[in-house]
Amino acid sequence: MTEEPAAALFERRPQSLVITLLGAYVYPEDRTVWSGGLVRLLGEFGFSAGAARVALARLTRRDLLARVRDGRLAHYRLTPRAAALLDEGDRRIFSLGRDVRAAKVWTILWHAIPEERRLERGRLARRLRFLGFGSVQDGVWISPHDREREVAALLEELRLVGHAAVLLARPAGRLDFEAFAARAWDVDELTKRYHAFVIAFGGHAPAGRDGLDDHEAFLVRTRLVHAFRQFPFLDPGLPDDLVPTHGHRAQAVGLFHDLYGSLAEPAQRHFDATTVPPGPRRPR
Repeated sequence: MTEEPAAALFERRPQSLVITLLGAYVYPEDRTVWSGGLVRLLGEFGFSAGAARVALARLTRRDLLARVRDGRLAHYRLTPRAAALLDEGDRRIFSLGRDVRAAKVWTILWHAIPEERRLERGRLARRLRFLGFGSVQDGVWISPHDREREVAALLEELRLVGHAAVLLARPAGRLDFEAFAARAWDVDELTKRYHAFVIAFGGHAPAGRDGLDDHEAFLVRTRLVHAFRQFPFLDPGLPDDLVPTHGHRAQAVGLFHDLYGSLAEPAQRHFDATTVPPGPRRPR
């Protein structure tokens, strides 16, 4: 894997990496994972033991992880909130770029959220971007798909129903929507990141992956998933005539699905071997 493109794609936040690890190697199973093993795995990506333990504690405070004691050992399991977010994430990630078509119905969200609710406003913005929304101006978001159900559930979850309105519409055929899309989404950045993804991981598909041991397969597959997780925040899912990616999106999507499946078995072996706690007991 080419180091420079890979490093640029790798989000350096241990909390985010923990979610990637549990989403790729535990979910949808409801089981616990030894905390010491998670700390070791984060160490393989350059995070100190202290930073790893702080990340686990913060995820617990955010109700994304639940801490489970078994004697002197600590374990973690995904909370129902985390499972719901991973379920939503999987639907978005594994469908991205698979069925790109011209949109007939667009979703428009308008909101006026008071300053004292800025935490919820920030969460709303992040979740909207993950659903493929783009920001046209402050308080106005658009998606080139019918997202009424997802947005309604999100507003309910964040208790923002009284501060927002949702409209469904269709674009006027006589207007230049390529220019409009370029205003709502950073098309140039999206294309560059897809291209960097192909450069970073292309050497492992298909022939180059055969020589990887379990540890190497784990590192490559985890970096692959962690990098690809960022694309739903950038890609609205429009066809190339409106969001021209010059074929890089198709290459990246094909590469992701190929390596995600082909490296699954050896990567899972390494994850399981590292997260086995010392001693005969293992909570369930």
